[in-house]
Amino acid sequence: MSRIALLGAGAWGTALAISLARRGGHQLHLWAHSSALAQQLHDGGENRVYLPGYILPMDVHVTNDLPRAIFEADIIVCVIPSQHVRSVFSHIAPLLTGNQIILSASKGIEEGSFLRISQVIASVTENPFAVLSGPSFAQEVASGSPTAIVAAAEDIRLAQTVQRDFSSPSMRIYTNDDVTGVELGGALKNVIALAAGVVKGLNLGHNSAAALITRGIAEITRLSVACGGRRQTLAGLSGVGDLILTCTGDLSRNRSVGIELGRGRQLDDILAGMGGKVAEGVRSTTAALGLAARYGVEMPIIEQVDAILHQHKKPADAIRDLMSRPGRNELY
Repeated sequence: MSRIALLGAGAWGTALAISLARRGGHQLHLWAHSSALAQQLHDGGENRVYLPGYILPMDVHVTNDLPRAIFEADIIVCVIPSQHVRSVFSHIAPLLTGNQIILSASKGIEEGSFLRISQVIASVTENPFAVLSGPSFAQEVASGSPTAIVAAAEDIRLAQTVQRDFSSPSMRIYTNDDVTGVELGGALKNVIALAAGVVKGLNLGHNSAAALITRGIAEITRLSVACGGRRQTLAGLSGVGDLILTCTGDLSRNRSVGIELGRGRQLDDILAGMGGKVAEGVRSTTAALGLAARYGVEMPIIEQVDAILHQHKKPADAIRDLMSRPGRNELY
């Protein structure tokens, strides 16, 4: 039995807690930043804000007390929005013991530093870490639909530990030692999903969507390889798999935001109507471009998404500019 602390009671954190409880064999603690949400989960078991319709099992201990959540935990799972990771882990770093494993299940890139989530955590702690990513809508994980994702760590034994503790009849975990590729695949696909949503919102059809997704994985792969990731990783679950899901699935928040942008709505209005839910691609876009500039990598789709989000560019103009770029070889 492992003691597992999940930090973040959003949709994904709640879904992972449900999946782990269904598997059995662990002592589970779920930390909610909001005391009101923690009380709601404790009293009724339903996360009405982020994951309505699914009941948290009674054996998941919910708390708003962060030190209590991580006390003697074998694995501490980061399931919080990217912009809060540094502050939370800076706060708990003095409380950690050296043998506690940090597992990042957050997908994003820190603004300003352009660091991946595992790099942010490593900058404030010295604990061993792994990352968890892949095509996984929270609602479907909570319902027990068959799901396959990947655990990555430079020390493959850590990835195997996660594989052992998180695998279940409904959750298949693969391992990988390419942390960079797995993390960047999970973070950058959110930006491409915004673009896929724009294509949908403009009613441009299936040809356009297929082209966008295909060229999107080419961009993600170029940057990931430049940062030290492996091309093969981006052809796997955390690359192509997650990209297909997020660009085509109706449950994708990033795609939904893109659809509304394509229909002409303003970003601030769209985000205000999300009820506190996060579309990580909005924050990751600028950080992705900063990382690309650092490595001299061209990212035309992400550049156009950034122009729509932050420069008030009309989505139709962004598509036109992508289509009018000079011809090039597909493989380079």
